[in-house]
Amino acid sequence: MVKYEVIVSNSSLAQAATTNNVFIKLVGTDGESKRTWLTSIKGSATFLLGAESKFSVSCPTSLGKLVLIELDKKPLPMFPENNWFPNTIKVKSPEGDIYTFPIYRWIAGREVHLFREGTALRIIDDNHHLGKYSREKELKLRGELYRWDVYKEGLPHCMKADNASSLPCEVVFSFTKTKEFALTAAAGLAELQLKGLSSCEQKWSDINAIKKVFCNKKTDISEYVQQHWKDDAFFGYQYLNGVNPSLIRRCSALPENFTVTDEMVFLRGGGCLSGEIQKGNIYLCDYKQLDGVKPNTINGKKQYLMAPLVLLHKTPDDKLMPIAIQLKQTPGEDNPIFFPTDSEYDWLMAKIFVRSADFSEHQLNAHLLRTHLLAEVFAVSLLRNVPMVHPLYKLLIPHTRYTLQINFLARLALISETGVFTKFAASGGEGMITILKRSLSSMTYSSLCLPDDIAERGMISVPNYHYRDDGLKLWDIIHKFVKGVLCHYYKTDAEVHQDSELQKWIQDIFEHGFLSQSSTGIPQSFSSVDELIKFVAMVIFTCSGQHSAVNSGQYDYGGWMPNTPITLQRAPPTTKGTTSEDTMLQTLPDVNVTVQGMSTLWLLSKQSSDFVALGQFAEDHFCEEIPSKLIKDFQGQLEILSTVIKTRNKSLEVPYTYMDPALLENSVAI
Repeated sequence: MVKYEVIVSNSSLAQAATTNNVFIKLVGTDGESKRTWLTSIKGSATFLLGAESKFSVSCPTSLGKLVLIELDKKPLPMFPENNWFPNTIKVKSPEGDIYTFPIYRWIAGREVHLFREGTALRIIDDNHHLGKYSREKELKLRGELYRWDVYKEGLPHCMKADNASSLPCEVVFSFTKTKEFALTAAAGLAELQLKGLSSCEQKWSDINAIKKVFCNKKTDISEYVQQHWKDDAFFGYQYLNGVNPSLIRRCSALPENFTVTDEMVFLRGGGCLSGEIQKGNIYLCDYKQLDGVKPNTINGKKQYLMAPLVLLHKTPDDKLMPIAIQLKQTPGEDNPIFFPTDSEYDWLMAKIFVRSADFSEHQLNAHLLRTHLLAEVFAVSLLRNVPMVHPLYKLLIPHTRYTLQINFLARLALISETGVFTKFAASGGEGMITILKRSLSSMTYSSLCLPDDIAERGMISVPNYHYRDDGLKLWDIIHKFVKGVLCHYYKTDAEVHQDSELQKWIQDIFEHGFLSQSSTGIPQSFSSVDELIKFVAMVIFTCSGQHSAVNSGQYDYGGWMPNTPITLQRAPPTTKGTTSEDTMLQTLPDVNVTVQGMSTLWLLSKQSSDFVALGQFAEDHFCEEIPSKLIKDFQGQLEILSTVIKTRNKSLEVPYTYMDPALLENSVAI
């Protein structure tokens, strides 16, 4: 008779403990143990939060090399059944070998759960029949749990879920996250209801009255925005370091529908428009994706959504200044081009219509589509096609945390027929689907890869572009880490090509995320190690740094509504000299629309206390020495970048924090 020592490490997550009886079976290359009840003198305290407990499993003879364990549980008589979340189970064999089994899963119900030993194995390495069997069983179960669904035709597919309770336990919010999210939402709405604002369909009579909304929920940047939102320099700055920093591009030639001439514009520092274009000092923001979109009807009134063209000039003192704005794509007498030399309110109103258009472009394209919806596709494909023992699963699973539930809630509370965005945004409803479809059809793989995107937009040398500077450093750190891990497991291109699980993962992404559109440039298969590295780096960057860049500052820049109106309810001026402060107030959204938008931005910018920063792995899925060292090196590089960013920010009038690794989350979790 031989004995195996079993060490169970329990999670400290709220509600992760269990009073149920837990059973284990050890399975090795030479046999398996009996199903053994894990009992100790601790009794019901055996599997409490954070506890570590030791047990003994006896076998007639050695089981050989351990391949997997089987876990199941059942409640005691008269006791309730409750879920259990263990971290790891370690087994010490009679020969002195120690096997680590990463669990990090909710054990629910009474079914038997199989877990592999922690050494990462590609399918081409997994030659033992037990390993192959467990892979097949796991993926079959996951295929049933994680099914594709079509939310709207022409959009990336999502995970099929009838309600929040139907989501698998392993992907739902923690107890802490659930409570905090609900309390934040309830507190914001309660404050608005007490002030009588959430049901007030009147226009703002005084712009200073807007300051009373969420007056106790200010940030340093939101206060700065309130003071500087009219400034041209700040208007231009937001294209570089606001929440939509990926739209702007260098202008090498004016679009045919934007007929600005040298005589029309005044350029600081002298020079002419054509000359400054040749020097690379002119930049363009084109909202053509919004052209012809049907605007919403809110409070019984038609809303207005423009598709502007904005021309900006890099001045000799390195500021980015707007020099011309055309609010509609088609030139005409009723579509004047506005300039800073126009009257105060003509120019201010033109900028307000641009900022409102930017809200829709940012929320639907940069934020919803390019981070949330893609992150869900990456996650569902991973969970359907890649088993836990695979190195890709171990590498990417931290970057899927909470994504499926937050997206389910977005479809339920934000973009559904009764959702906040649908009811209160100019581009809500039919317009939203039009914009999302257009954005997906024009999306390219290169635009998702930051170095390629920066180069293609001609933004390599523009000064004070902190999103680019921090983002490229972050991309390089992520790419180096991914390269180290994947090159440890894939030595040749042939090994990548032969990995059927990898290939199924990318095939699902191409089909369900990009709707099999080859024009996107998204790989349909992987043929080389380098190709795999780049794609995985893009996935991690999208789910962490890019999402933070377009999400974390939403309240900073939208907490003062006139800077980012969710909608506008009066048509733009068709002739100059007809605007005033009263015109502006008549155009801005009603009180209830304003406060609904602001409370939503507050909720979406609020970080949970169980936030996990990029590079911080609460779950140790990798057990081998080399990947573990690469993780420590990754963490060290992220710490250095964080220090560099914090040091730089001390000298900035408006700090840029959204790419600080210490402040950005590992996954799309909010």
